[in-house]
Amino acid sequence: MSFGILTNKISEEITDCISELRFKSPGILDIAVVSVEGLPIASLMLDNIDETRISAMTAASLSLGERVVSELRKGKVKKILIEGDNGYIVTMQAGENAVITVSTTPDTKLGLLFLDLERAAIKLGKLLT
Repeated sequence: MSFGILTNKISEEITDCISELRFKSPGILDIAVVSVEGLPIASLMLDNIDETRISAMTAASLSLGERVVSELRKGKVKKILIEGDNGYIVTMQAGENAVITVSTTPDTKLGLLFLDLERAAIKLGKLLT
């Protein structure tokens, strides 16, 4: 799918989906939906963050995760979790063509976040096929 030709309706549905995710999961600070090639599709960022740069890094981290999982024969990547001093970054596949990444506060309940993120990823995957 070429993401440069998203219809207004699909763009709105993607924005609604990530807005709902942020509302449901109060610890989420930033959300980015990017193509597997690293191109931005949609985002909700609180700070002055370079969406293009985050998109490229998200795709690179997924690619690296896939190589590690393959090398260690662990199947397919389900999610990538990075824990920093000031919170978490979680990346998850959203269908075959896209990835969703969120940054959170350090006190975020990861179990609930994973559940909400998986639901959003499934919905986004359907929108982007």
